[in-house]
Amino acid sequence: MDVSFLGGPRPQRGIGVVAPFDFALDRELWRWVPDDVSLHLTRTPFVPVEVSLDLARLVSEHETLGDAVRALNAVAPEVVAYACTSGSFVGGVAGERAMCEAMTRAGGVCSVTTSGALLRALEELGARRIALVTPYTVSVTQSLEEYVAEAGIAVTGRAYMGLTRHIWKVPYRDVVEMAHRAVRGEVDALFISCTNLPTYDVIPQLEAELRIPVLSANQVTMWAALRQLGTRAVGPYQALLDESARRGPALPEGPVLPEEQEGWA
Repeated sequence: MDVSFLGGPRPQRGIGVVAPFDFALDRELWRWVPDDVSLHLTRTPFVPVEVSLDLARLVSEHETLGDAVRALNAVAPEVVAYACTSGSFVGGVAGERAMCEAMTRAGGVCSVTTSGALLRALEELGARRIALVTPYTVSVTQSLEEYVAEAGIAVTGRAYMGLTRHIWKVPYRDVVEMAHRAVRGEVDALFISCTNLPTYDVIPQLEAELRIPVLSANQVTMWAALRQLGTRAVGPYQALLDESARRGPALPEGPVLPEEQEGWA
């Protein structure tokens, strides 16, 4: 049968993604990605440790990252993204830069991390005062605050959940509630941390309610990786992705239903 009339398949550009072994939101990452880009995911090896600073250090060891990136080399990605917030802020600003250098040595292409992408996104928005929402314990949340403070970013408020496992099961309604608790006083932006915390559908709603840009871990990771490709992330009315959305968002047509979120069962 002649199928030449179909053309294609269309050329694809690739982003390699290194995620922790317990990452459960692959589909959420894809929602920010245009049709001509593919994500190639790999995971760090399992370790029997719950979410903590110890786990953050284990899943960000340079040898582990090097092995993961070398596995991705087989599909020749044009950029590599490390999709873990705590793993990329636990070593501070210098540690994050060293992670990028280690991944670039292993893969020979530009590398980004979630926490490095956060700082670039805040710079893009001109945000110097932020509120934080995290699913973490107090010690991991404090480590994030120390990381952004090292970069000259002030934290004006925070709300954390104290979770050590199954973060991908948190419903959207809890994320929204925590966001409203965290935002107090003068604040330039809200950051919702952890790549395993579902956020895609609540960003426009929160931006409309809070009247400030809302960033999330998966959003900034994909934004930074796609920017390295010279293309743009896609997403409905998100200030980071659309300059027009930075001038006062309109309320969405209806509420976000918790059962529609990614990773919720």
